[in-house]
Amino acid sequence: MGTLYEALQLILQVLWFIMIVHIIMSWLINFQVLNLRQPLVAQIWDGLNRLLEPIYAPIRNILPNTGGLDLAPLIVFIAIIIAQRALANNAGFFYGF
Repeated sequence: MGTLYEALQLILQVLWFIMIVHIIMSWLINFQVLNLRQPLVAQIWDGLNRLLEPIYAPIRNILPNTGGLDLAPLIVFIAIIIAQRALANNAGFFYGF
């Protein structure tokens, strides 16, 4: 069971990292530091969107329209923090304590 705990924590940490990369890359694209006409940048951007859009889409459907401000990543960050803390508080269950 300890392996399950560590795997869940690892999945949440990787998701956290992917979201940070996606957010920073979106800023760089919006401020025209990166250009989507470059093949590598376009491939990375498309891959990140394909990974994160299934997570963001249901949240965007629930949230009210806020114009240009996307609050879905913030909600996912909060959910990740809650899940990590819930796992940490229940680590004894996974290790058999």
